[in-house]
Amino acid sequence: MLGELITSKTRLRLLIKFFISQANRGYLNGLATEMGESTNAIRKELNHLQGAGYLEKVKMDNKVEYKANIKHPLFEVMQKVVFKHLGLEDVVETVLERMGGVDQIILVGDYAKGNDSGLIEVFLIGQGLNMQYIIQLEDKIEDLIGRKVSFYLASKFLADREHIVLFNSKDK
Repeated sequence: MLGELITSKTRLRLLIKFFISQANRGYLNGLATEMGESTNAIRKELNHLQGAGYLEKVKMDNKVEYKANIKHPLFEVMQKVVFKHLGLEDVVETVLERMGGVDQIILVGDYAKGNDSGLIEVFLIGQGLNMQYIIQLEDKIEDLIGRKVSFYLASKFLADREHIVLFNSKDK
């Protein structure tokens, strides 16, 4: 979806990196290494996104870090577009529609860090969740969003790793 609109793969990967979580930050060399791109390609796109106001430059010691500009009027819209592009909205919608008793849906792994690796890892938190049904649901969601999905079931989540809460029943 978004790949047809934004033809620069580097720009798309940077948008995913910074807009999947406002906590994600990066600096030129680290982003180039992480994405397997040249520093010139990354610099060009960072300058473009920063010039348009989507990213902020933050000086940290001798490095310049970039992060999403959460004050930009389109920040929330861009974040929703990135979630839709990755299929995360569909994951949440499908799980909630077909499974009862889900307290939280938590994104972990590469996507929580903003890396578009193709494997979406999701913790489903709740009591009495049916593992056999989840396995069937994985295939349906993979067909729907075109990415590999792995679900993990738990009765509670220990926040010892980078994560993004996609759904919390206490917020409803």
